[in-house]
Amino acid sequence: MALTLVIGNKNYSSWSMRPWLVLKANNIPFDEVFIPLYTDEADKRRILDVTPSGKVPALRDGDITVWDSLAIIEYLAERYPDAHVWPDDVAARAQARAVSAEMHGGFGPLRRECGMNLHRPVRAKALSVEAQADIARVQQIWTDCRKRHGSLGPYLFGRFSAADAMYAPVVHRFRTYAIEVSPVVRDYMDVMLMHPAVAEWTREGLAETLVIERFEIDEVA
Repeated sequence: MALTLVIGNKNYSSWSMRPWLVLKANNIPFDEVFIPLYTDEADKRRILDVTPSGKVPALRDGDITVWDSLAIIEYLAERYPDAHVWPDDVAARAQARAVSAEMHGGFGPLRRECGMNLHRPVRAKALSVEAQADIARVQQIWTDCRKRHGSLGPYLFGRFSAADAMYAPVVHRFRTYAIEVSPVVRDYMDVMLMHPAVAEWTREGLAETLVIERFEIDEVA
């Protein structure tokens, strides 16, 4: 029985993007179910029928349902050990989990002020000091990972891993909001945007026509 991943709008749903990329990048077969976000009560009920959290993404594997992006990724790592979802090296795997957990639980100002919106024209906007601090921290993480593991490949830990999937939406945010970045970070962003799974998600997100007004309000610098 194939896995089923329930996701929201690819244009907006950064949390849906993360486990979707892990599945795609590792060639794990799955069925995709799309439920539009913030539309009507019927769609809200459809999500609640899948997961008690009332949020996407959610993964179904037979009688098992897993919700929350990072929990889904950890489940996939256990379910498909040969996929190498996390780095093989113990130290690298520990660091990858740490930076992924930091992404999962932090960077609130950056999330709020630079929401994921693939359709948004690329341009800068005024950002708070807190959001700028988040941006600096993300760049620090990426630079450190590339310094430590760059000899193994072009991604954060050499080979594409769950850590890259966790930060993929931030790559889009940095691009969309014209964030000034270092050359090392720019190179990493370019590699990520060319990854086949990231490129596929991006194409399909840009093809969506549903507009969620609450995500379109934008103060431009």
